[in-house]
Amino acid sequence: MRRTVSILAAATLALAGTLTMSGPASAATPSLRFHGAQYDSPGKDTRSNASLNAEWISLVNTGSKAVNLKGYTIRDASRHTYTFGSTTIAAKGGRIWVKTGKGTKSGRNVYWGSGNYVWNNTGDTATLRNASGKSLDTCSWKSKANRTWVAC
Repeated sequence: MRRTVSILAAATLALAGTLTMSGPASAATPSLRFHGAQYDSPGKDTRSNASLNAEWISLVNTGSKAVNLKGYTIRDASRHTYTFGSTTIAAKGGRIWVKTGKGTKSGRNVYWGSGNYVWNNTGDTATLRNASGKSLDTCSWKSKANRTWVAC
């Protein structure tokens, strides 16, 4: 009987250790990631605000909680950096589009405020960092004929 109790106690401790260890691994999985990038504005590159805003990168939240993006950054390979103000991305599939040009934040659209294109048509890498500077996700692409956007 003692041996059975000892074996059950050891098995319970081992199982509890396994369950405890699996918690942080799932918590470490980022719920916020890049969803896609329209890196080549359709049509001729005129640098008009409409053309600049047709260039964008989007984020998706796959988690169960909304995320306040204040202080989060998106940066390209040339170190052009966008810093989020007080913007919240909804839970469970919520998306935000960061458009290159100027505009007024509305709904799921925010604006970089740039007068030049940010994303390189020949290839680039976007990096998403949280407010503490920790890298959460990257999205990279290379030039490909007849393609102007990429799913991340």
